[in-house]
Amino acid sequence: MIVILKPHTPTPQVDEVLREIQRLGYEPRPIFGSEQTVVAAIGDERTHLTLESLSAMPQVERVVPVQKRHKLVSRESHPANSVLDIDGVLVGGSQFCVMAGPCSVESEEQLLSTARAVKAAGATILRGGAYKPRTSPYEFQGLGQEGLALLKLARKETGLKIITEVLSERHVEQVAEAADILQIGARNAQNYQLLIECARSGKPILLKRGLSERIEEWLLAAEYILAHGNSKVLFCERGIRTFETYTRNTLDLGAAAILKNESHLPVIIDPSQGCGRADLVSALCRGAAAVGADGILVEVHPNPKKALSDGQQQLDIEGFQSLMSGLEPILKALGRSL
Repeated sequence: MIVILKPHTPTPQVDEVLREIQRLGYEPRPIFGSEQTVVAAIGDERTHLTLESLSAMPQVERVVPVQKRHKLVSRESHPANSVLDIDGVLVGGSQFCVMAGPCSVESEEQLLSTARAVKAAGATILRGGAYKPRTSPYEFQGLGQEGLALLKLARKETGLKIITEVLSERHVEQVAEAADILQIGARNAQNYQLLIECARSGKPILLKRGLSERIEEWLLAAEYILAHGNSKVLFCERGIRTFETYTRNTLDLGAAAILKNESHLPVIIDPSQGCGRADLVSALCRGAAAVGADGILVEVHPNPKKALSDGQQQLDIEGFQSLMSGLEPILKALGRSL
């Protein structure tokens, strides 16, 4: 970090700052200018106390971090793209990953018919909520353990990998048994104890962006997972809350481009949650491919009008097939494939 002192700080006060930097575990290297002194504090911020407290000293103008706070997530520590191998399904390489399925697991017939259809169209991972976080306590909350059992059945029958959401620390073990990827939803994006518990499971984790979460906060949430020994993380942009009401959320495709620059981890786009409108999903999926995302997470239901949750944003089977056909030429032009 860089500690910038106020102009014309006398030598005794400079020495006081140098001693405090040493006390905090860093090596101070002062640069004396004609009017102002700047101190480079050498040390690993992951293993030493933060120097931000120096800002409270009257002779300190400001403290400027040099290293990124999200070191493990950043390209500084891992310049090449990470490719996650999810039991044979690669995410982050030349292949564009498609995760598709219903918002909520509702019944065996609904889930299996969807699973068969999305697999036939080219999806490799089946999504479906067994536990559902709902704004109202009176809305459908998911089938819970019964839903997990149906997801396991769908995996056995179709061979698709499974992604489903974890809502609390007490559910991690049972969800990890049924799923190949644990999903952390927007409402839990900064639930750090849940992030840590999911990291300990060893399972790949899809980390959605919080409703009003800044990109740096999102990167640091992923850092929690990597810092606890699990490097199998996928970012998922799912729209943020803005002043706009024409769509449910505002899908930030620019965030995908930023993350691809900042981090080595794969980036997935969820256009269904991102806009809340089925008629916009295909266009946003094409945009996701164009900005360099590594895959999409799409809600698909055999009969959206009868869906128990979020029917307005779910594609029907025919709509999903059309979406997949429209993606192929764009991916081909980018040197990627389904």
